[in-house]
Amino acid sequence: MSESQPPSASRVVVGVSGSLGSLTALGRAAEEARRREAELWPVLAWEPPGGDHAARRFPAAVVMVQEWERLARERLVGALREVFGGTDTGLPGQALVVRGAPGAMLVRIADRKDDILVVGAGQRGRVHRALSPSAGRFCLAHATCPVLAVPPSPLQAALASVHRRNTWRLRLDMRDLQKEFETVPPDA
Repeated sequence: MSESQPPSASRVVVGVSGSLGSLTALGRAAEEARRREAELWPVLAWEPPGGDHAARRFPAAVVMVQEWERLARERLVGALREVFGGTDTGLPGQALVVRGAPGAMLVRIADRKDDILVVGAGQRGRVHRALSPSAGRFCLAHATCPVLAVPPSPLQAALASVHRRNTWRLRLDMRDLQKEFETVPPDA
């Protein structure tokens, strides 16, 4: 992160997981931080597989904690490189890797009234929501600062559609591709 500017009072805290949705949210958070002349705080929150309760029950998990934290740091660095081309965002602030439930940790970090919390608002079905709680929904319900929920990238929806077609071994409908090519401007 860049330390060239004096620290500002407001921060833009953004949840990062490495997913396409979180990369979109990270890019949007950087735009918001520049616009507001605020600090950018990318945060990757992680939990041991099975959660902290499961990790406490199995002594071998204690040995793995350092490895899981290292992997979380690598994922955060990878996300920063993917969005900014390196680890320097060109903005003041700091990147954090924290241990805990993502929603709860983001709400805890974005605790100032001048903060803005940016989260991805992925499209998820009822079954997925029931099995895997959303950090974004938690933040919207519990944050004390404004929350900006960034919709998923159109590319994410297109990739999900292709994945479903491949999973079900459906043939590609060439008429759909033809329609796509007809809507592309001639000079593109």
